[in-house]
Amino acid sequence: MNFEVKSAGRVLDLLEYMASQREAVPLAQIVRDLGFPKSSAHGLVQTLAARGHFVQDAAGRYMLVEASRHGFPFRRHEEPLVVTARPFMERLRDESGETVLLATMNAHCDMRRLAKCVSRHRVRYDVNLDAAITAYCTATGRMLLAHAPKEALEHYLARVQLLSYTRYTVTDVDRIREMLVKIRRDGYALNDQEFITGSTGLAAPVFDAHGAVVAALNLGMPTIRYVERRETLLLMVRSAADEISRALGYRR
Repeated sequence: MNFEVKSAGRVLDLLEYMASQREAVPLAQIVRDLGFPKSSAHGLVQTLAARGHFVQDAAGRYMLVEASRHGFPFRRHEEPLVVTARPFMERLRDESGETVLLATMNAHCDMRRLAKCVSRHRVRYDVNLDAAITAYCTATGRMLLAHAPKEALEHYLARVQLLSYTRYTVTDVDRIREMLVKIRRDGYALNDQEFITGSTGLAAPVFDAHGAVVAALNLGMPTIRYVERRETLLLMVRSAADEISRALGYRR
């Protein structure tokens, strides 16, 4: 009985510790910071990784899956995508100074954020990964809608209530369709204060080895910083999305 209680305590200590980390951490650091025996720590992190609550990157470091805080660990096909994308997301965050998000969309046009790397600026864009995503007026959502099958897109547009979140929100369905055609052609999507006043997002597509768009990479920032260097930021997010796509096996 004491062994079971001790093990449960270590699991909770480990989850709380990982929730406090902003970057992926190696096993040696976990052992050092928590004072766990190495064999015990290794067993715990491997178990939590197998259950979808931790993910291990290519460098062997561990990170908490944000969605697991709310009972939504990774689905089986999502973990390889996040593991591949994470180093590129971190580099994009560091080079741009802005927050980076990765999201996917299912066959019903329901969206899910998979990972984020939050800006280190004192004034920055951030969002809970389990927060609802309004696809038609966000850069990430528009990018994924632009690549959704036609039937799925029409079902989405027929059922969604097009609300004005700010005075900039586009709610005309014909204009939205035109925007999605342009996004697919141009290879990027923009949300300029349409969902949150003072916040701007840029998104680019992530392709898998078969040429299908499996995710959108988003750069979120205060609008004032976007205005100052919009072309540079656009180039950065598109380049990072291209690098992730190539790492997934995509070839144009």
